[in-house]
Amino acid sequence: MVCHDNESVKFFYDISKKNISETWQTKDFVVVSLGLLVCAFVIFANILVMLAIFMNRRFHYPIYYLLGNLAAADLFAGVSYMYLMFHTGPWTSKLSVSQWFVRQALIDTSLTASVINLMAIALERHQTIFTMQLHSKMTNHRVVLLIIGIWLIAIVLGLVPSMGWSCVCNTMECSNMAPLYSRSYLVFWAVLNLLTFTIMVAVYTRIFVYVRRKSHRMSQHTSQIKHKETVVNLMKTVVMILGCFVVCWTPGLVLLLLDGSCESCDVLTYEKFFLVLAECNSFMNPIIYSYRDKDMRHTFKRILCFPCVGSQQEGEHSGVRFNTLEQEARRARDGDGAPANGGRLVLKEAENMLDSTES
Repeated sequence: MVCHDNESVKFFYDISKKNISETWQTKDFVVVSLGLLVCAFVIFANILVMLAIFMNRRFHYPIYYLLGNLAAADLFAGVSYMYLMFHTGPWTSKLSVSQWFVRQALIDTSLTASVINLMAIALERHQTIFTMQLHSKMTNHRVVLLIIGIWLIAIVLGLVPSMGWSCVCNTMECSNMAPLYSRSYLVFWAVLNLLTFTIMVAVYTRIFVYVRRKSHRMSQHTSQIKHKETVVNLMKTVVMILGCFVVCWTPGLVLLLLDGSCESCDVLTYEKFFLVLAECNSFMNPIIYSYRDKDMRHTFKRILCFPCVGSQQEGEHSGVRFNTLEQEARRARDGDGAPANGGRLVLKEAENMLDSTES
């Protein structure tokens, strides 16, 4: 077995029959311009989320720490993709093999961390709602360990190709989309992400079914209109969470599977645009998981326009906390009516937990 560590990147691109532009073409300008625009939004939006969570003590709970870590992963994705934009097109031929692996490892690590964070948030939602808690009982120590675990998994998966799972020593296995990557690794990475998506679908579906059943049981204490609105809002949340993930990731994952399993398939025509689309998920995440949280929006306003609205936000309270206090007051007034109120609290908590991540 002969390894080609000292060969140029162009050597592997020629084997995979992937063209490296010698001069800047219209398609290159479009892809780079679109990519940099997406990067700008991704970086700005996720910095805003991280600042909001850091500044507002009402967000110092496990779910918001996970949201902050998701924002950090998406911020890293934006920076990594911007690095890619400045090392693509005609610039690709100037890269060494090690520089190419660094470029791809940054992308793989950031996107993997983002996806794993999405699954962690889904599992936290599930645990919180099904145990009828306002916030997860997970300690800060456990949250830190979970976050460290997420990044360790992401870093390892990002470094795997450079540690040997590549086609540097087996050029017959070189893929078309990533000429230095082995086809088997692309299939593994795509299947892993599809498995993560399947888990997310199962978790959010179970949450929706559970809350819909609770809503139906509580409908005798509320109007039918309110019952219908609850179910519709929850369905909208679930559809948007999963829909965004499907729209952003499915095209790219399908291409990876085709590249890894079908040597004759043309996967290069839209690969760059599908990569931009996957990166858009890092832009949409702050919107879905943060911007529809009322307290988060108020904090954004304080950051962006502190002289204008800062003084008005001092007396604001979290919608989740207000509803909880309201339920406690009802319990005190109703006395033995705890079962009914407890059911409403579960339903309201489920709505708040999901609505805080709705887009």
